[in-house]
Amino acid sequence: MEEKENQPKEVLFGLIGKEISYSFSKEYFSKKFSELNLTHHKYVNFDIEKITVFPEVIHSNKFILKGMNVTIPYKQDVFLYLDKVHKVARKVGAVNTIKVTKKGKLKGYNTDVIGFRDSIVPMLKEHHTKALILGTGGASKAVAYVFKKMNIDFKFVSRKPKRKKQISYADINEETLSEYSILVNCSPLGTYPNIDKYPKIPYQYITEKHLFYDLVYNPEETLFLAKAKTRGAAVKNGYEMLERQAEASWEIWNS
Repeated sequence: MEEKENQPKEVLFGLIGKEISYSFSKEYFSKKFSELNLTHHKYVNFDIEKITVFPEVIHSNKFILKGMNVTIPYKQDVFLYLDKVHKVARKVGAVNTIKVTKKGKLKGYNTDVIGFRDSIVPMLKEHHTKALILGTGGASKAVAYVFKKMNIDFKFVSRKPKRKKQISYADINEETLSEYSILVNCSPLGTYPNIDKYPKIPYQYITEKHLFYDLVYNPEETLFLAKAKTRGAAVKNGYEMLERQAEASWEIWNS
């Protein structure tokens, strides 16, 4: 009995999202726990059909749950279920990391900001002053936050533009692409297994001055990146962003 009481308690982490079997987060953290010999740590996917199920996930695991990541499509909806939100996440308008405090309270953070900023900065050149952000979901808000901080002008590209800083895919032409040299895909288009999908833009006007960044990291090279690469553009996928935001999450959970 005494031996059992001295055994370390299981510590649980997880990913909240929908249709997330493709995600590398579980693999990433499981490998990390193994390397650190954290045998009582576990990372699982909480694949839920709707955000209203979120409280059930928390309640079912409340005694061992220490932290969570949040992905598509719940980075904004999850706000309703949090006790506190860090100021950066509040300004961004999206949460991708949740810390469960010792009192069982939920605090939301955004580490996508750190991941995107640190992974794109080394690729930026002097002429990279304007960006098109493809998609308007939670991840796109972190990208916009970073660009705003860096004084890079940007516009969102949406299938159904609603606001002043939004344009449609049909609005993108040669003139647009000569002005906006950074393109960031924040939509799930091209994610495995739907690898034949890609944002519909006029790739014939892409040049070596363009920088294409895809938040998708599975597959390693999406059609979005492949098409830009053949035109001489610099390209980067989202894996480094994933690593950096994951490490930032780990720091938050253990702070």
